[in-house]
Amino acid sequence: MGEKNNYLKHKIANDFVRGILLTLVLAILAGSIAKLPFFSVMGVMIISIFLGILWKSIMTVSLESTSGITFSTKKLLRLGIILMGLRLDLDQIIEAGTSILYIDVIVVVFTILIMILLGKALKVDQTFTTLIAAGTAICGAAAIVAIAPLIKAKKEYVAIAVASISVLGTIGTIFYSVMYAIIDLDSYSYGVLVGATLHELAHVVAAAVPGGDVSSEMAILVKMGRVALLIPVAIVIGSIFAYKNRSVNKKLSIKTLPVPWFIFGFLGMSLLNSTGILPDNLVEFLISISVLLLSMAMAGLGLSINFGEFKKVGVKGILVGVIGSILLLLLGVLLVFVY
Repeated sequence: MGEKNNYLKHKIANDFVRGILLTLVLAILAGSIAKLPFFSVMGVMIISIFLGILWKSIMTVSLESTSGITFSTKKLLRLGIILMGLRLDLDQIIEAGTSILYIDVIVVVFTILIMILLGKALKVDQTFTTLIAAGTAICGAAAIVAIAPLIKAKKEYVAIAVASISVLGTIGTIFYSVMYAIIDLDSYSYGVLVGATLHELAHVVAAAVPGGDVSSEMAILVKMGRVALLIPVAIVIGSIFAYKNRSVNKKLSIKTLPVPWFIFGFLGMSLLNSTGILPDNLVEFLISISVLLLSMAMAGLGLSINFGEFKKVGVKGILVGVIGSILLLLLGVLLVFVY
């Protein structure tokens, strides 16, 4: 009997590790693909999702390895979000002045509210609308995966939202690059526009290149201001959903409180990085680990999704993302001229 129990424990452990290793391999492969032309704009996370989907459609994902895949999509995801805070230097945002923060606050609040209203008008699932609104307003896939656990979003909704944001951001990057060559806009203003309105950091970096160093510096700075707003936005959204889904008989505990602990970990890493005590090479290494962990989580999502859920979002869900992105661009143009 003891030998049988030991065998079962050993098998469960092996299956668990096998699931994690599968997400790791897919994430590493996605990282290699992301270095190729065009794919670099898409970003490693969306490529990881697509690879996970492709693997599931071609190969069979054993039921036993599910525990390891789930570990990647939940535990490693949160650790990746915490380490992602090292990207953010709060001192640089403060030194940029209040005008940049005003722009970022207006952009984030406007985008989230208008897209949620659009979702209601088009009768799109509220959870999905919230995900794609957060991704559009703040920092793309990173915001989506950070918000998702707080609102108990389905894996399928997360995958669709991340994919939508990636495609829209990629289209936006190409459009902005062409637009800069046509319109009469100085490098500084163009950088502010790019940083205030594009989705992913990769999109911002790529689109800002035509404007030169000044444009790139301003674009990244403005974008980092939006990333910083992930913390208060996550707390507010988490609290709203927790209140709406509250149960009369539910007892109050640490687990039931709408406190996104990993977001505070994100803030802690940001504060630590802002002190300047960490060596640059260590920060770069930890950020690369963060990207790898988030990519593993996205690969896990791709391996876990149920294609039947895609129908529930439909064209209207994607339309919310398209209209929201267009309105964000128009707002950005207005803010640049007023600024």
